[in-house]
Amino acid sequence: MESQLYPVLSRNLQLDFFRGIALIIIFINHMPDNPWFWYTPSRFGLSDAAEMFVFLSGFASAIAYGRSFDRAGLWLGSVRVLHRCGQIYAAHVASFLLMAVICVLGNRWTLGADYIQRLNIAYFFDNTQQAVIDIFSLAYVPNYFDILPMYLVLILWMPLVWALSRLHIVLALSFSVLIYYAAWQYGWELTADPTTGRPWYFNPFNWQLMFFTGFALGEGWIRVPDKHRGLMLICAIIVSVSIPLGHEATYGQMAFWGELRARLEPFLDKSHLGLLRWVHLLALAYLMNQLFKWKPQWLTMGLPRWIIRMGQQSLPIFLCCMSLSYIGGIALDWLGRDATNVAMVNLAGIALMLLTAKTLAWLDGKPWKLPTDQYNQRQDSTQSTSADLKDISCTWGKQALLLPFLIGLAVLPMLLLQGKNTIGTASPDMMVKSPNTDDFQKVNAVMPKSDPETALENQQQL
Repeated sequence: MESQLYPVLSRNLQLDFFRGIALIIIFINHMPDNPWFWYTPSRFGLSDAAEMFVFLSGFASAIAYGRSFDRAGLWLGSVRVLHRCGQIYAAHVASFLLMAVICVLGNRWTLGADYIQRLNIAYFFDNTQQAVIDIFSLAYVPNYFDILPMYLVLILWMPLVWALSRLHIVLALSFSVLIYYAAWQYGWELTADPTTGRPWYFNPFNWQLMFFTGFALGEGWIRVPDKHRGLMLICAIIVSVSIPLGHEATYGQMAFWGELRARLEPFLDKSHLGLLRWVHLLALAYLMNQLFKWKPQWLTMGLPRWIIRMGQQSLPIFLCCMSLSYIGGIALDWLGRDATNVAMVNLAGIALMLLTAKTLAWLDGKPWKLPTDQYNQRQDSTQSTSADLKDISCTWGKQALLLPFLIGLAVLPMLLLQGKNTIGTASPDMMVKSPNTDDFQKVNAVMPKSDPETALENQQQL
């Protein structure tokens, strides 16, 4: 029941929409050898879907968890954060195991391909016992699975940052800036591969700046600037100049842009969140915010509403899109990468993500729970007139169409018994001929002497 003291606030549709857009971009970018990759925003700017996703996650965390701290206090707010950490940790481990299964099946179904090597997780199969410990301790974080561990570390710092903000907001913001500076100055890294010493691709000591920037905006520590022509012009210039700096064909062929990018390369480092990537994302976010204030009704249309559902189910849809990305790469290996097949695989994956989000939203509504008035009506209908009984029989008739589905579910466990039945079946090649007694010689066995007490002791031990 909704609390009268703390009413449920309406969701930020802009936030959910762009989280959904980020998930679609992540799906396209993570598909191996996907030609659509070259047309995503990351190829025409300094930031990409990773910055967008982390920034929006920080903003959403302020709405979800910041208010929990305000209402329940630091202790219970931290408990809720730890609960979310457990969910993210479980999702990370589950995603790795699921991708391992996909790679094994891909190797079995596709000749001449090694998807385990392509995903660079051979360490898990070559050193399974140690790799299991490393995976669960986050000492082994392959590149494909690095964003959830980074996000896990970021939200672990959230209670401390909020506690500092109770003393003064400047302390909370200074903490994030100092951690970012120290990571660059002293080279703080976390190990992602115990065999090579490779660090995490997304360094959490640097990427926390992006997360807590969104968190500060969501908490209201930093006010979102109002519409200002001068600020909009500056942001538009930043975004426009970023296009040739991010477009590989442009800075690779034009000397001016190539030299400029080479000079700015330390500020464009993705692993350590170069400052220009941070500035580009903020400029782009400001322009998009002003655009959606101009046409807010656009979010209520058909396709945007489906994308919003994806943003509202960000964690399960993220796991779904990562799996579908690699499956899509395997499918393109089978079908070929002509324009028709590429479009079909990409659109099919996006459609599955949208349908999954729709299904999850439907399940969140717990449709199997009838409202009280409908339940009472059904109870009354069992004691009503014969006309009502006829309606009930019609309802049962419609539900009887589910019988094939129910029978299939019931038979499914029986299929697992097939392997057990074949164990006892001997093939002709496995039959053993009866031995010839002439081939054996008699051997006198030497039996140890035993006394009655020793025999009794052995029986008790058995």
